[in-house]
Amino acid sequence: MICNAGENTAIVCGQSSINYKQLNKKVANFKYQIKDLPAERIAIFSENQLGWIYAFYAGWHHGATMIPIDFMSTTDEVAYIIKDCYPEIIFTSKDKKADLEKAIENSGIHTKVFVIEECDKQSAPDDYVLDKMQTQDNKTAVIIYTSGTTGSPKGVMLSFKNLLSNIDAVSNGVKIYSDKEVVMMLLPLHHIFPLMGTMMVPLFVGAKIAMSPSMASDDILQTLKDNKVSIIIGVPRLYAAIRKGIRTKIDNSLIAKSLFSLAEKLNSEKFSRTVFKSVHAKFGGAVKFMVSGGAALDPEVGNDYKTLGFEVLEGYGMTETAPMISFTRPGKVKIGSPGQVLPCAHVEIKDGEITVQGDNVMQGYFNRPDETAEVLKDGWLHTGDLGRLDENGYLYITGRKKEIIVLSNGKNINPSEIEAKIENMAACVSDIGVFADKDQLRAIIVPNKAELNNQDEEGIYNTLKWEVIDKYNQSVAPYKKITAFTIYHSELPRTRLGKLQRFMLQELANENKVAQKEEVTEEISLKEYQVISDFIANEKNCDVRPGHHLEMDLGMDSLDKVGLQVFLQSTFGVEMEVNELVEFPSVLKLSEFVASKRTRLSIEKINWSNILKEKVNLQLPKTWLTGTLFVKFSKYFFRLYFRFKGKGMKNIPEGPCIIAPNHQSFFDGLFVASFLKKQTIRNTYFYAKEKHVNSKFLKYIANRHHVIIMDLNKDLKESIQKMGEALKKKKNLIIFPEGTRSFDGTLGEFKKTFAILSKELNVPIVPVSIKGAKDALPKGSKFPKPWRKVSVEFLKPVYPEQSSYEMLTNLVHQKISVNQKG
Repeated sequence: MICNAGENTAIVCGQSSINYKQLNKKVANFKYQIKDLPAERIAIFSENQLGWIYAFYAGWHHGATMIPIDFMSTTDEVAYIIKDCYPEIIFTSKDKKADLEKAIENSGIHTKVFVIEECDKQSAPDDYVLDKMQTQDNKTAVIIYTSGTTGSPKGVMLSFKNLLSNIDAVSNGVKIYSDKEVVMMLLPLHHIFPLMGTMMVPLFVGAKIAMSPSMASDDILQTLKDNKVSIIIGVPRLYAAIRKGIRTKIDNSLIAKSLFSLAEKLNSEKFSRTVFKSVHAKFGGAVKFMVSGGAALDPEVGNDYKTLGFEVLEGYGMTETAPMISFTRPGKVKIGSPGQVLPCAHVEIKDGEITVQGDNVMQGYFNRPDETAEVLKDGWLHTGDLGRLDENGYLYITGRKKEIIVLSNGKNINPSEIEAKIENMAACVSDIGVFADKDQLRAIIVPNKAELNNQDEEGIYNTLKWEVIDKYNQSVAPYKKITAFTIYHSELPRTRLGKLQRFMLQELANENKVAQKEEVTEEISLKEYQVISDFIANEKNCDVRPGHHLEMDLGMDSLDKVGLQVFLQSTFGVEMEVNELVEFPSVLKLSEFVASKRTRLSIEKINWSNILKEKVNLQLPKTWLTGTLFVKFSKYFFRLYFRFKGKGMKNIPEGPCIIAPNHQSFFDGLFVASFLKKQTIRNTYFYAKEKHVNSKFLKYIANRHHVIIMDLNKDLKESIQKMGEALKKKKNLIIFPEGTRSFDGTLGEFKKTFAILSKELNVPIVPVSIKGAKDALPKGSKFPKPWRKVSVEFLKPVYPEQSSYEMLTNLVHQKISVNQKG
């Protein structure tokens, strides 16, 4: 695995330099010191250094599986790993020896420890010859512990076949590496991306490695200049940080800014390299390729490097594929895509998810057969990433399956897109993580204090609130708005290659929430403020302060804002659109506006009864016989295709009612309707969001098959009134209280719209428990899965007498929840 390149330089680190012949001798020296110790597995726990490389190859020549461990891991994390894989030998640095010894003690295992710096002082006899490496295809070469973006790390077993397939792909399939190249080693070698890209491949083809002494910018630039580096292996955050410094200097110069704009329009590499020659000189003047991996590269960053005359080759992969799946071919960069699939792999998009098969796919997770089976199915690795392939074979990553936030309104949100947008628009944001909490988006923000002019905590909070979050919220659709944020003065939890450990954000935000200081200490005498704040406090059951924003601080959702809209009209005579409410920066500013516009002051509670009495123009869809026939046909189809059963139909009362099922699949409406009697079907209506019925043909069909089309985003109040009108005409309504399909099958939070209708119109609610629909037609799948067990049970009706909206909502939720668990 090390090229026989004789006197050619193999590695340079600062002032130290060794050739390939000396490198093999160093490996022999390390191997000699462990030759009499049996070892199936050998771990390395050390910073990047020359001895790290010697120890690694010595272990391979010993016939062992190598296990690199992140040198920045805590003692508990190291103890977890060594207890999991039980290495007989561990190489460590002198600086990490004490941590390792503590980890060994905590793990309770017995192992032999070698200090790399001490081993490097020892020499083997001159006649000692290295044993031939055992590189059989199916022999496990390395166990790489995943960086843990979702919890405890797992040991990924990679064979020599896995590794050699990647080496061949980037040296022969896509000609990046050759013996003429100089590759900078910068990233920690415990991760497969730098292990492969900056050590294994260069030493296999006979290239030269330039090892940066540290991650400090001065050391990086000096390494680039001194060694004429031609290939840089980095992660997106490294390239983003370098680009940010370059752009700051360009934007501060009118001439440079104009030239940059011209270069962007001309799109000529030759012109860019000439104009920005000084930038290339700082990189050593010899850079051919900047290789980016480990996470998605922000397209704006990629475009800026292209404008500067650099070619950023983005790759996509994972530890489980050793690591590459796709890679950009030189001269064929498409910003936003990590290139085309490598020759060693095959990719298929299954239900939106990227799956891969090939010689690069791992053997499995060490000692975890169940977790291996979850991702390796019929020879295909399910990556957990969402993506697509274009007509030219370019891969595009659209999100992480487990990271996509699904709100109750059915909207799917990619949090990384929001993070990138905010970071690009606000220099005062050093880092940001977005997550969902109670069906709303929250963020945890690390401020850039240098950009905030050393403001105090209150000043930082207000700047982020109004100059960043509010401006962002004004530029996006309502469902993408951030309703609350937390300031955090340390680094967000990330893997060593920069992937955000999103599963930790909510707990981190809750633990580190910085209390907002009172914006106004004296009592507000404005009568309108007192009335409005009391109303909001009562509705949301929370404290209200003058500076609170309706969304960011008080978390008001669509229904809350409709309620406030109605309250302002009935109490003050001020008519406003719902979207106008959130344009006010605070409750106090809203109150001041109301005070200037009001025509009366008559305090009233929201009266949904009166709202539902308002005249609404609703023409119920016509009833075609085909609708009833289709519903009945569906029942027979479901019985043939699934193991389909229903019970409790006798619980459907005579007269109008609200049928309230849980929501697991696209078929749920038909699952429920197919068990209704013919006459009941003719009196039962669905409602559909206008965005889903957006063509003339679909509207034509809907208007003849019991589907009421509503625009819930544009006018929720009118939509509720239309549903109420249908009930007043003695019709039944099927309403899904969750608002959208469940992402994982669990019962979500119920919206209280159905409870308002039930209470104010004295209409019973029939809870319906649907089981098995998620497995029959999972969210995102195109075709139902046959012979899955699906059951529909109509539960005893809930009557609205003596119940509040909240009590009705909770009671229906409880009934369905109990049945789901039964």
